[in-house]
Amino acid sequence: MNTLLRAHALPPRTARCPPGSLLRRTHLLRTGLRAPALPSIARRAVATESPAKPPVGPATWIDRAPARLQPYLHLTRIDKPIGTLLLFYPCAWSITMASYAVQAPLTTPLTYLSLFGIGALIMRSAGCTINDMADKDFDKAVERTKDRPIARGDLTRRQAFGFLGVQLTGGLAVLTQLNWYSIFLGAASLPIVALYPFMKRFTYWPQAVLGLAFNWGALLGWSAVTGALDAGVALPLYAGGFCWTLVYDTIYAHQDKADDVRVGVRSTALLFGAHTRAALSAFSAGAVSLVALAGYVNAQGLPFYAGVGVAAAQLARIVHRTDFDSRPSCWKGFVGCGVAGAWVWAGAAADYGLMLSGIQIPALW
Repeated sequence: MNTLLRAHALPPRTARCPPGSLLRRTHLLRTGLRAPALPSIARRAVATESPAKPPVGPATWIDRAPARLQPYLHLTRIDKPIGTLLLFYPCAWSITMASYAVQAPLTTPLTYLSLFGIGALIMRSAGCTINDMADKDFDKAVERTKDRPIARGDLTRRQAFGFLGVQLTGGLAVLTQLNWYSIFLGAASLPIVALYPFMKRFTYWPQAVLGLAFNWGALLGWSAVTGALDAGVALPLYAGGFCWTLVYDTIYAHQDKADDVRVGVRSTALLFGAHTRAALSAFSAGAVSLVALAGYVNAQGLPFYAGVGVAAAQLARIVHRTDFDSRPSCWKGFVGCGVAGAWVWAGAAADYGLMLSGIQIPALW
């Protein structure tokens, strides 16, 4: 018996541990003796010492790309296509409506929709680069943007500037596929694109400058198809897109309003404040009315107005439901505004498709 007790005697280091400790229990298990049950508090402590959770997978597909490319891909926001779509939709409206007006063959809108789609992807990414280069210090102080590549230090401004040269070269390559009228018209938008990132420092209406830049495709798409600009259709379409941009980008700006006040950035979100819902209701009505006016001048059929009607309902729902003090709600509303733009294009595309098929759908008036 004494031999057995000596065999199971606790080593000095283990004996000094309190009863129920992990070290004491481990020794008892090795020697075959039953360890006393751990108190409930100790059991909970042991439970917390479970193996580490497996690492979380990549947040987006960009995180699976080669490490050297990741900062550049994040800079372009290519994993968030809503920005490209918001730039593309006015181009698509105009191209499709112009093709309807001149009864162009299907190859015409398909060609220009492809070119403008590539152009929208490139120029939206170039706009992000310009914006992040200008806003490096602001982005560091804003919760939502502090991890952008330039703000975080993953890229220097010099590296971003070199990348911008590549982006603008790609945009120029797309632009030169158009007629000369459209080339000059497209080049005329570049000063507005370059000016936009700095406007938030001087005015509460930077969203208006974005609207001027982001809807230039409503003018350019028409001239690409027809070789000239029909102001009677293209200008109301452009103005309607401008109002639409004020809606979605004001909602977007509400995500950062608390940080914007602290760092001194201005926006329509801060300007409208408690009156945001009323202001966006007015701009939504203006957007729908002006796009409908463009359709009327272009003698669009009932499918076009059906698309505009659904877009109007979508904007009304967003303005009514968005909680402007909630970032998730604002992001959802921002993305939902893109759906409204898609419905306008769907209506125009339905009109054009019926025209190609020879089916006569009467105009609304």
